[in-house]
Amino acid sequence: MKPHLAALLAALALFQAPAAHAQGKPLIYCADASPEGFDPGMWDGASTNIVSAQMFDGLLGFKRPTTELVPKLATSWEISPDAKSFTFRLREGVKFHSTPWFKPTRDFNADDVLFTFQRFIDPNHPFNKAFPANFIYPQNLGLAKAIEGIDRIDDRTVRFRLRQPNVTFVANFAFAWAGIQSAEYAAQLLKEGKASQINVLPVGTGPFMFKSYAKDDVLRMTANPTYWGGKQPTPVLVFSISREPNVRVQKLAAGECHVSAALRDVDVGALANNPNVSIEKIQALNISYLSFNLKKPPTDKREVREALDIAIDRDAIFKALFPRGDAMQAVSAFPPSVPGYNKKLKNEFDPAKAKALLAKAGYPNGFEIDLWALPVQRPTNPNGQLMAQLIQQDWAKIGVKANIKTYEWGEYLKRANNGEHNVYMSGWSGETGDADDFLTPNLSCAANKSGVKFCNAEFEKIVDEARATPDQKKRIALYEKAQEIFKHERPWITMAHSTVYIPIRKDVVGFKMAPNGSVDFEGVYRK
Repeated sequence: MKPHLAALLAALALFQAPAAHAQGKPLIYCADASPEGFDPGMWDGASTNIVSAQMFDGLLGFKRPTTELVPKLATSWEISPDAKSFTFRLREGVKFHSTPWFKPTRDFNADDVLFTFQRFIDPNHPFNKAFPANFIYPQNLGLAKAIEGIDRIDDRTVRFRLRQPNVTFVANFAFAWAGIQSAEYAAQLLKEGKASQINVLPVGTGPFMFKSYAKDDVLRMTANPTYWGGKQPTPVLVFSISREPNVRVQKLAAGECHVSAALRDVDVGALANNPNVSIEKIQALNISYLSFNLKKPPTDKREVREALDIAIDRDAIFKALFPRGDAMQAVSAFPPSVPGYNKKLKNEFDPAKAKALLAKAGYPNGFEIDLWALPVQRPTNPNGQLMAQLIQQDWAKIGVKANIKTYEWGEYLKRANNGEHNVYMSGWSGETGDADDFLTPNLSCAANKSGVKFCNAEFEKIVDEARATPDQKKRIALYEKAQEIFKHERPWITMAHSTVYIPIRKDVVGFKMAPNGSVDFEGVYRK
């Protein structure tokens, strides 16, 4: 951050402090990872779902704690009978944040929607030329291929036209990555030659405004005084960033933070009897898995992937990582609660068969590979190092030597996207309760630009057909068939679906968990 900007923000903080104190109490969230930036489209779990979602609104949202779509920046929407046209009527009187670095001269309108989504689908957009961004989620969805055009009907109306029917498409407008940017702010940044600041000094329409950020330490936000949804009862929202889960537990117990990132299974007991803490619980739409590099030997061979999968003793891993017994072993690419789950599929544990598969693949004496351990704690993978060590032991029994590696979270994501791994730990949380929310962003050919990830023509055809099919029975049958291909090809070693526990201090009012375990502080306050 530039010195003059830091001074401006400090002065602003001093100016606002008395008023903020009079409004209500600050709310502190113990976060588990540092955001890599604040541009919603540049998606990663720590920055988008958890941070940018406090500062940006989408056209739609989810009614917590359900998957029901509700109006946000759009007041209503219409879907054509053929599921190829989606028309939104936009909310009037919505103000973008007024900050030391940007003063809006107009309200939110259709131009902002067009700017936001044209960045995702047009690599030649002037802003993308000035600031080439990696829009992971929109790219993985194949948004550029899916959208035929975006029409500005008038200031208050926008229509999206698709090349193929997609009965699930409307839910995208409620995801955090689809938070609406200010076209006016973007034009200012382009003129000043500072396009990259869109990811550093955010401007949204959400309930909270960016104030300051120190990586691996603290992020500060203040209530948006002109928020269309009403005055926020919390004047200051602070993200206190602590990678160590036991530190977050201690801080919450001591009242140093008021809501925390999800607890590990082993930490629930440490807070269960604290009279000042309640623990919110939800059986989340999530999965953890190990993703193979399908381009790099030896994991480019299907038999090798199957061998490494069935050599793992999941029962032993679950006893060590999930002692409360609330997690479920993952068999398919999404949880059993999602319609279309194939109940016929099973996991195996068969080291002898694994060794035979390795011999068939041309590795009778095994081989040496890298195994990347998740550097952050997640409900579905509360201890990446321990999981890696247990898998390392299992693989050693079939002659495979695994070298455990890990990196800082941002570096881990970047290197994995570049395909530097053999096997790396990952995970996913869905928001809609639809199978497509798991399959398309992770397992489509659009998500596989480099050849590292899964791209299977037959699987792709089936998922595309399911997405275009309004008949629920037909969609379920197609998803069941797609999962059979997934299980045969083994692009992932599926690990766990977990219960998510979020601890909150009992003086916190209005907090509701989401099905994906994310947090939203709109309307939340301390008594």
